[in-house]
Amino acid sequence: MSSPSQSLIHYGYASPSDMTWSRSEKAIARQAFDAALKRELHELMQEAKQIAGQIKQPSDLWDLQGYLTQRRKEIDHKYNYRYSHLTQVFGRLLYETRVSEEELRGFSEDKLKTIRSFAKFSADDAA
Repeated sequence: MSSPSQSLIHYGYASPSDMTWSRSEKAIARQAFDAALKRELHELMQEAKQIAGQIKQPSDLWDLQGYLTQRRKEIDHKYNYRYSHLTQVFGRLLYETRVSEEELRGFSEDKLKTIRSFAKFSADDAA
């Protein structure tokens, strides 16, 4: 069994599930999260309109429905607003450029370090 101090550190970073979010960080997180989600949904709406405009036959409706169902699953999985997951969520959103570091200004340095680490991991994983 590890000691409490060891469980707080994971590869030199605080474990996301052990991080405490201040009231101001929670407000910043909610604003950045909501803005990123709104931007992604707006983008999806534009894509759906474009696809809908190209529908020529009834089966194309089901293709659109399948596409939207898949995207909904992806978005629901990505946008997880549990505090124990937020550093991972913001890391992915930072990697995808759906959120900027400027929007995260006000987070503690340990959270920013962890978010940047997740963004780098996502970039390395994609390469």
